[in-house]
Amino acid sequence: MPLPPPVEYAVAVERYLAASGLGAASLRVYRIALHTWAWALADRTAPTGPERRRARPPVLPLALLDHPDAAARLLAGATRRADGTDPRTLNRELSTLRAAVAWWRAQGWIRTDPTTGLRPHAVPATAPDPLTPEQLQALFDLRAPLREQTLWRLLHESGAPVETVLALDADALDLPGRRTRPPAPPLRWRTGTARLLPLLLAGRTTGPLFLTDRRAPAGTPAADRCPHTGRARLSYRRAAELLTARTAALAPGGWTLRRLRPAPGAASGTAPGTASV
Repeated sequence: MPLPPPVEYAVAVERYLAASGLGAASLRVYRIALHTWAWALADRTAPTGPERRRARPPVLPLALLDHPDAAARLLAGATRRADGTDPRTLNRELSTLRAAVAWWRAQGWIRTDPTTGLRPHAVPATAPDPLTPEQLQALFDLRAPLREQTLWRLLHESGAPVETVLALDADALDLPGRRTRPPAPPLRWRTGTARLLPLLLAGRTTGPLFLTDRRAPAGTPAADRCPHTGRARLSYRRAAELLTARTAALAPGGWTLRRLRPAPGAASGTAPGTASV
């Protein structure tokens, strides 16, 4: 016997996710995105940073999507999100909402599509400017957890793409040589990172270098789970959220991970608080 149509938006979200066939990690990302749009429908500003993951979204009727001002509310919410949110992230969240709305309409639960007026946000064609020496000094002076301090230092001193650094495993590091071992991509770092890496590893010799705070969910691939702690590999999305939240007091909207790369022509590893070697 088929289930009756859901009354609440949150229940409709769970029905959509249950039918999506997504993996555990993707389900978590989609759920956060769809819950974020609930704040827009309620005419409220969504939490940001770590609070976004923990906040309970407003309880809303699914029928609110058929209300004449639903499209205007979503547009206003997207405009608020655009201030301080990477355009790629916002566009992914828009796509997630569109897919869910299309599925709900196919089930006959709502009649209209309030997302038709939402347009993808332009993605900058050029990379953002690297942080200045003064901005780097302010960043490295922050009271932040060891994991974030190490990640930020390594990104700046190595000049490597964020995805490459987050994919590193503990056994790929040559700590005395301050470099990676093959077959890992060839990276080098300097004093700041060299001082922090042994503290971050704390005896770990295998598994992902950068870990989440919580244990890995069921179904996480072995390559992305630490055999010592059971925690998962830190994702790009979470690493970006952490930096934005920590730097919100330093600049409107915070800073992005890609701004940690060294400036063109500057030697990697010459960040404030590090010594050249």
